[in-house]
Order: sequence, then structure tokens, then C-alpha cells
Amino acid sequence: MPKVTYIAHNGKTTTVDVPNKHSVMEGAVKNGIDGIVAECGGACMCATCHVYVDPAWLDKLEPIAEDQEEMLGVTAAERKPNSRLSCQIVMRPEYDGLVVLMPDRQT
Repeated sequence: MPKVTYIAHNGKTTTVDVPNKHSVMEGAVKNGIDGIVAECGGACMCATCHVYVDPAWLDKLEPIAEDQEEMLGVTAAERKPNSRLSCQIVMRPEYDGLVVLMPDRQT
């Protein structure tokens, strides 16, 4: 099962198993990781699961779809080139070891 490392804005690091076909957001919510609110439950409609993907992983992820691009325009924390919605990162074996950093706020 692929592992994801979540790094909170205060530096706290948590690594958990996230099953294939589950989103990075689901992994955080199911494991009680603070910093991802997920108000819309993964429907790509709220941007409260905003994360910063470790730059080493950016080229390995799927390109940003138009709906995610729109939602990234309304994040509470600063949007950066490595910003993604964690609900839109669906785990697969090649994402094992993925690292995401959470912003200082989601709302």
C-alpha cells in the first residue's frame, strides 16, 4: 500500500498508508490528520483540502484539470506553483512516498 507523508505547517510529520484509488484527502481524513478540512468531501468544490506537493513529485502527478485549476484560485492560503487539491490526487503504486505540505489555513 502506498505511503503518504503529510507535513503540517508547524513541521509535524505524519506518514500513513493510503490505499490505491483513495485520495490523499481521504488518507488524511481517515487517519485524523489535522490541516485538511475537506468540507465538500472530495467533490472539488471547496478548496479546503489544499496542499503543497513536494516539488520532487510534481512531474509524477497527473496534470491539473480545469475544475481543480478554478478551485485553486480561491484557496484561503497562498496559491503556489506546487499547490494542488488533495482530493484530486488519487493514489496509485507509483505515488508511494508522496510528500505533501499543508498550508497554515484552509478557511
